[in-house]
Amino acid sequence: MTMVTMVTQIMTTDSSKGSVLRHESKHQIGLSEDLVLTRRLRTLFPHDRNAGPNGTYRVTSLYFDTPYDRALREKLDGVNRREKFRLRYYGADRSFIKLEKKYKINGLCGKRNARMTQQQVRNLLAGDITFLLDGSEPLFVELYSKMQGQGLRPKTIVCYDREAFFYSPGNVRITLDRNVRTGLHSLDFLNTDLHHLSALEHYTILEVKYDAFLPELVRAAIQVPGRQASSCSKYAICRRFD
Repeated sequence: MTMVTMVTQIMTTDSSKGSVLRHESKHQIGLSEDLVLTRRLRTLFPHDRNAGPNGTYRVTSLYFDTPYDRALREKLDGVNRREKFRLRYYGADRSFIKLEKKYKINGLCGKRNARMTQQQVRNLLAGDITFLLDGSEPLFVELYSKMQGQGLRPKTIVCYDREAFFYSPGNVRITLDRNVRTGLHSLDFLNTDLHHLSALEHYTILEVKYDAFLPELVRAAIQVPGRQASSCSKYAICRRFD
């Protein structure tokens, strides 16, 4: 069996399993709107169970893109079927790192992920990607294929502070992402003391994710009179500083 055949079979088998596609909306809101929403959400919904004592936690991601910025361009152009790869860890805990593939189809979002060790991340950042073929993890094999075939490479660090809420009916997750910032050197992804450059001052990004329906309670809770909301991407925002 050739390498191309093996990669094709693994990717086809994995994609046939599918994942639950969810609705997702993102909006950029002002600090006063954030204040109003936060008070309301804290009254109505519990925090994410993985949040810290104050209900927030830091998210650090490293996004991949091609030499011609395919992921960025498809996002800005609103391409109907698109995907992006990223590495992610939470807080300063690098013992739990995820490789994620996020994709959008007909306005709905899906995500696949796999654990990656610190040493594997170091190898990847050093350009040694052979470990991606050592096991049977389909997502590793797909990343290897696209790094080889499309020139996919680590591109930009995106970091922010997240406050997340959960509501069981509809499997709703509401997040407020604040202090969005970027690291200018992707190879420093594992450096928790890395100095980040502020990428979005005076604004918060509101995200709402849900399955088949958005409960009326949530719909009413996230409304702010006179809000001027606009769709946004933290990755695209941070890419402005390249």
